[in-house]
Amino acid sequence: MSSSSFSAELWQSGAPVYVQILRHPFLAGLADGTLSRAAFSYFLIQDSHYLRAYSRALALVAARSPAEDTVRMFAQHASEAIEVERELHGGLLAQLGLGADAVDDAGPGPTTTAYMSYLTAVCATGSYAEAVATVLPCYWIYRDVGRELLRRSSPDPLYRTWIETYGSAEFDAVVEAVLTVTDALGDQVGPAERQRCHQHFAATTRYEWMFWDAAHRQLSWPV
Repeated sequence: MSSSSFSAELWQSGAPVYVQILRHPFLAGLADGTLSRAAFSYFLIQDSHYLRAYSRALALVAARSPAEDTVRMFAQHASEAIEVERELHGGLLAQLGLGADAVDDAGPGPTTTAYMSYLTAVCATGSYAEAVATVLPCYWIYRDVGRELLRRSSPDPLYRTWIETYGSAEFDAVVEAVLTVTDALGDQVGPAERQRCHQHFAATTRYEWMFWDAAHRQLSWPV
């Protein structure tokens, strides 16, 4: 990724928030093993709801793609998001003594609902480039957070399992493929659409911070 690429340009829209993400106590707790099981359980349950919506958002991105290879890629990623929700989250929840019904019983919290709604709205009504810019932070931030936490490691084997998934070479390859697609859009996006892409990238980067913050505080609906 060159400093002049479209993805690098978008990253600047979210870079200050990403710095705050790396400093968040939820991630610090994952790395040093001090994160409470209750906060991690909240995160897994909410992430299960989120990944179901993210899968649908990726399916919308696939439907908007003008090229067969990217239709196939985003459709495959939509399917893989569901597999992560079932296998990784299901396995981790089981180790926490929680069954699959825990996800449906809890329901999506306020931050999860807002993030899911934003993703769906933009991917359903925005342009293809806007949709890509909107789903990109989840790919990219999880990859980079995974790398950072893998470097720090974790004394807790449960947390280490989650970290190793997103810090893996396999996930890195997925993200690099999406970044390549994003950069190919750079010359095709006009000024107004480009500005909307920046706004969406910045918004979902903020939602990533808010998602971890909600788990740290175990945020519930106020009424």
